[in-house]
Amino acid sequence: MGCLTVIVLFFLGIGTLIFGITNMISDSEPAQYAIEKAAESPIVIEALGEPIEDGIASGSISFNNGDGDADLRIPISGPKGSATLRVVAEKYDDSWSYEKIYVILSDSRQRIDLMQEKLDEP
Repeated sequence: MGCLTVIVLFFLGIGTLIFGITNMISDSEPAQYAIEKAAESPIVIEALGEPIEDGIASGSISFNNGDGDADLRIPISGPKGSATLRVVAEKYDDSWSYEKIYVILSDSRQRIDLMQEKLDEP
């Protein structure tokens, strides 16, 4: 009985750790900024419909002495389809600078550049 308790506690701890990390990434400033830009983009709205919903973000985000970087992929969807939202950013002096924010439509593989608000062909 004691071993089973240790095993259950171990897996609960691992699950809590994974849940905490994915929430930290999804709730990060770069993820929230990119989701907001996608939800306000007329091109994304036309392609996916409204409302645009986001899923669990994946990728990496790191901080070191107030600076940091983020490279995230966030699944998004609407009534008309789904896509992947990609954001690459760096943080210097407590301010995020966005290098890339784009959406790749799942069905056509077309890329919507949210920095320039234009649709690129695959």
